[in-house]
Amino acid sequence: MTSTSDRFLVISSDCHAGLPPDKYRDYLDPQYRAAFDQALPIQIEMTRAAERQFLVADINVDWRHGRERALSGAWDHDARTEVLDADGIAGEVIFPDGITEMNSPPFGAALGLPTENVVPELQWAGAHAHNRWLAELVAMAPERRVGVAIVPALWDVARAVHEVRWARAHGLSSIMIPVMWGKHAPYHHPKYDALWAACQELDVVINFHSGPAPIEDFFGPPPLGSAPVGPGAMGIYVSEVAWWNVRPLTFMIWGGAFERFPRLRVAITEGTSVWAPEYLRLLDHRYEVTHYAQKLGDYRSHLKSKPSEYFARNVLIGASCMPRREAELRAEIGVANIAWGSDYPHPEGSWPLTREQQLATFRGLPEPEIAQMLGGNAARFYGFDVEKLAPHVARIGPEKRLFGDVP
Repeated sequence: MTSTSDRFLVISSDCHAGLPPDKYRDYLDPQYRAAFDQALPIQIEMTRAAERQFLVADINVDWRHGRERALSGAWDHDARTEVLDADGIAGEVIFPDGITEMNSPPFGAALGLPTENVVPELQWAGAHAHNRWLAELVAMAPERRVGVAIVPALWDVARAVHEVRWARAHGLSSIMIPVMWGKHAPYHHPKYDALWAACQELDVVINFHSGPAPIEDFFGPPPLGSAPVGPGAMGIYVSEVAWWNVRPLTFMIWGGAFERFPRLRVAITEGTSVWAPEYLRLLDHRYEVTHYAQKLGDYRSHLKSKPSEYFARNVLIGASCMPRREAELRAEIGVANIAWGSDYPHPEGSWPLTREQQLATFRGLPEPEIAQMLGGNAARFYGFDVEKLAPHVARIGPEKRLFGDVP
């Protein structure tokens, strides 16, 4: 007989879910449904264009063949549970979905949360529709699921605080805010203190998820696919998108958000973790060394700690499908700041080869450190109840003995 002592607790810090696009209509307030009916075919066509531009269409048909039931777990509770059980995943953090399953929330309330060519009131409506449905999905297995509510905070901070309070009251203990702010105030602006304060008070995790970037720089002006694309566009995009995902953190650290709100928690997800060692060294260098240049003036006295110390205390990296190289950088990043993720149901994720990828990444590392990265860090950061997860771990968790040999 196996027990939790024989198996690892696995929590995916990066999973995705969303309704088939037409199903969001039922979750919208009635006054937005006519606009939804007009916008839906446009949204579907734009998603198909993005599928082609981001090369997803090249592999999606073959990759989906024979996996239709498992992929329906993007919105179906039973299918989702089957997939996560087979992957050995006891708990998950659930972000909105997108291109792969054609199931982004309506009106631009998707992972990118753009501020151009959207109507703020409609984006809020789409976000709230998704949050309503997500609360239902989480309630079907509340001990196993942390839902990430969509909050388009740039438009209205007071409304963002209201949505955070609604989300927390309905079982959603995490939020996602825009990575890019466009013409709006960046995240070192004092107006966001009301949002940071609410998240600290309610113990709500703030997330920035990879994907947003200045797409027109890589793929030409909108609409996507309407202009010839230069060589290497996708390579340029995937090289720079991680930088955009981390940029809000730079503003929050230097802006003193973690000094004023010491219990605030921020996760940076699906942007790799290879950037972290040099990033932290650079920020600490600017804090400890560069400030001696008199022409720069005093730009650090409002911070009582080094940037890397705020990072260690307040930040988690959702390191989706992390390769061996990232595990080998764990001491430089901080073992306590790394959380593995499967990225289900996306084709770039670990599913359906999760066990093999986990072994390739973690085998031979110290068992306590594997335990932290596979599930312990995410449990602590997102507030999972490990006692309630224990029966699932005993039933499906990967056996520790398999990770004992060096590959």
